[in-house]
Amino acid sequence: MKLSATIITKNEEANIVRCLSALDFADEIVVVDAESTDRTVELAKRFTPHVHVNPWPGHIRQKNLAIERASGDWILALDADEEVTPELRREITAARERGFDGLDGYLIPRRSLFMGRWIEHCGWRPDYHLRLFKRSLGRFGGLNPHDIVVMEGRTGSFRHPLRHYTYPSLDIYLSRMNSYTSIAAGELRRRGKRCRLRHLALSPPATFLKMYLLKQGFRDGTEGLILCVLSACSVSIKYLKLRELWDNPGDGK
Repeated sequence: MKLSATIITKNEEANIVRCLSALDFADEIVVVDAESTDRTVELAKRFTPHVHVNPWPGHIRQKNLAIERASGDWILALDADEEVTPELRREITAARERGFDGLDGYLIPRRSLFMGRWIEHCGWRPDYHLRLFKRSLGRFGGLNPHDIVVMEGRTGSFRHPLRHYTYPSLDIYLSRMNSYTSIAAGELRRRGKRCRLRHLALSPPATFLKMYLLKQGFRDGTEGLILCVLSACSVSIKYLKLRELWDNPGDGK
């Protein structure tokens, strides 16, 4: 059973070497790059000849394109800011040697970095995602930018996590928050969703209380508090952008 690792990129020179260097156990690595202006493509070609450049069509379509360009029976779909640990690698290779135990896919937990701290609560841990699956059965779906693998079949799970270097600094968080909230607002607008008063009045504080109290974000110290506050702000911004798209429909993407 041939295993293909798929990764999409856009200006990921800070992450791509770490990500790809941990994938030497895969039979094939496929990278689809969205016209990076840094050294991402150059660095990726050191690890694989299968580097394709495709203008950005959105997270879901780009990840599905990477699957289509792959030739493996199984897909390990990663983001460029993720890393397979040695422990997870051993789990994957052992499962492969057993014929993947007759399963069709595997959920993999993630451990995420935020401003120099590995977050253990806030709803961020263990953060299971279906990332290893039969190519014939799985494709990405969901709502941009929060794509998910949609697959019918029997699934198992691994114990050891991916390392997710998601927000190493506040500057990166704010930059991505601006981008992701615009994408999310555009998707909601296309689906006919509107910003209601309850979304602005209730959703942000509900997000904070859920993450900080119910999901015990307070146990992650100062970084946990900051993350919960910023997550609540992100919800507000998403709905404000949705409101603006309805008020100024010509500005939508």
